[in-house]
Amino acid sequence: MARLPRLILPSQPHYVIQRGNNGQPIFIDSADHLAFLGWLRTAAKTFKVAVHAYVLMPDQLHLLVSPSDEGGLGQMMQWLGRYYVPYFNQKYERSGALWQGRYKTSVIDPENFFLTCSRYLEFAPVSAALAPRPLDYAWSSYAHHAGVRPDPIITDHPLYWALGNTPFDREAAYLALTEQALAADEVETVEKAVLKGWPLGTEQFKKALERKLKRQVLPAKRGRPFKVVEKSSVD
Repeated sequence: MARLPRLILPSQPHYVIQRGNNGQPIFIDSADHLAFLGWLRTAAKTFKVAVHAYVLMPDQLHLLVSPSDEGGLGQMMQWLGRYYVPYFNQKYERSGALWQGRYKTSVIDPENFFLTCSRYLEFAPVSAALAPRPLDYAWSSYAHHAGVRPDPIITDHPLYWALGNTPFDREAAYLALTEQALAADEVETVEKAVLKGWPLGTEQFKKALERKLKRQVLPAKRGRPFKVVEKSSVD
């Protein structure tokens, strides 16, 4: 099946995953994490990409971001690779590709999936048995959202701000949310969409994207050509 063109929508949240080539480590010590986060902060500002959440794991990184234009996200990821990959290769006396192909991304239906994605991302170290609690893992944005440590990389999404009228209220509401583990079907929905590059949202959200963009956003059913159906004037 042909790969769909990457879908990037300005001002819309996107979930991004970049993995190490053949599952190899991309972060080994604290200096590696700090170097990447420094470049991430610079790149996000340079290319006008708001970073809402992140986690750096030994063999992969996850970002929840909103680019301000169609080109910013790709430029940011390319810039990060241009700086981080030579740093890593020189430090560990290696050569060749560090990333496993191009990064994966999924545009998100914010009203229904933004907070789900944020929770999934920040709990990834716990799911991978890297830490007993998300707060025990140093290389994620969880401490920022929990009110433990402000993170200059993070631009809070309006949906996070909507959790409460004060920082304390927002942090308490987020902590209450994260005490509830994601259901297995929620985890499967997030992973399937992101790894395949599909939009993550309700059927109504996906159909609205196709009408707006006049392009396919999901793989067409086998044997049937894709066709955008214009919305009836009587709707």
